[in-house]
Amino acid sequence: MTLVTQASPAWLAVTEEGVTVTLRYKASFNGVLVDKLTMRAPSVKEFNAAKLIAAGDMEKMELHLFCSLLSVAEADLLALKLKDYNRLQAGYFRLVEEDDV
Repeated sequence: MTLVTQASPAWLAVTEEGVTVTLRYKASFNGVLVDKLTMRAPSVKEFNAAKLIAAGDMEKMELHLFCSLLSVAEADLLALKLKDYNRLQAGYFRLVEEDDV
């Protein structure tokens, strides 16, 4: 039986510690214009903290978790173009899903 793993798109680099997402549109984070963002893998503690803060609001939970994993302010994250936010979501799911099972 051959194991097939999903190849990463060119804009996504997966490492042992996290993912680096190349943005389609440059964006300002913490006052610095960037074209890439690095998201580290979440811990259970961080996931649970985001869940607690969000009080059942899944969008708020995701925003809080992403801000923590990227070390950025929520306002900066919300200013991203939707295409780039979708790339961050794809990167996050590569971090937490078992795609090589």
